[in-house]
Amino acid sequence: MTKIVFMGTPDFSVPVLRSVIQAGYEVIAVVTQPDRPVGRKKVLTPPPVKVEAQKHGIPVLQPEKVKNKEDLQAVLNLEPELIITAAFGQILPKPLLDAPKYGCINVHASLLPELRGGAPIHYSIIQGKEKTGITIMYMAEKLDAGDILTQVEVEIAKDDTVGSLHDKLSEAGSKLLLETLPPLLKGDLLPKQQDENLATFAYNIKREEEKIQWSKPAIEIYNHIRGMNPWPVAYTTLSDAVMKVWASVIIESKSNQVPGTIVGLEEDGINVSTGDGQILKLTEIQPSGKKRMKAKDYLRGAGAHLQVGMKLGDNQ
Repeated sequence: MTKIVFMGTPDFSVPVLRSVIQAGYEVIAVVTQPDRPVGRKKVLTPPPVKVEAQKHGIPVLQPEKVKNKEDLQAVLNLEPELIITAAFGQILPKPLLDAPKYGCINVHASLLPELRGGAPIHYSIIQGKEKTGITIMYMAEKLDAGDILTQVEVEIAKDDTVGSLHDKLSEAGSKLLLETLPPLLKGDLLPKQQDENLATFAYNIKREEEKIQWSKPAIEIYNHIRGMNPWPVAYTTLSDAVMKVWASVIIESKSNQVPGTIVGLEEDGINVSTGDGQILKLTEIQPSGKKRMKAKDYLRGAGAHLQVGMKLGDNQ
């Protein structure tokens, strides 16, 4: 049996780890991030991968930085023959990359060399792509730049969110990994070098990038909202208070009003003008200090004060 160390952290990694275990491979340890405070009450919470590993009685290591000398040695002492990573969140140091007999491979949620980095699912939707996929590659010291072993395409539906596409890709990654491992361990795969000229990047999203820019075309705002749902969630401002926007639809009507202007209040949502004159209907929102709700429920209650002509965002 090949001794495997699995490295991963968030929900995306869980089905990947589970598939390897259920297929009968020997996972001798799981390496994940430390427990972190979560929510308003800052409850110390284990990473999802740790929870999954403990269900199967697999030892768990949680280094703050795997490149730290003691933490690195702890992994090397396991003498893994193969390291599998999936959304681990750290670049592995060279001694670790060089140690396993079969190398270190990564399950990445894009069709590399497109969308290297920590937020490929978000940006595939934000950029309005019709397809993305999974790449399994050898790891390198440079971010997501290793040689490609296998790839599979996954279609992006027009109504996909980060949440729904995340689940599709996690399932596709699990399946592709199980198809990749047998020929990899037999030495039957021919790695393919990435074309650096085609590389694009999907760095972790910053707070200022979550804000809706009403001056953009409606389709770009629509994709932006989908590409932030269910995390970190797009937002705008209303009367200087933050209002998160969870869902929207583009409607046929046009408007010549300043982008961000409320141009209609209908039973099923709030119609807002955008940069190309197309109207975007906000159908699911989260006003400041309140829970996520349908826009129609907001308009019946606290949002009854809204009027046509009011503005969202910086153009108030």
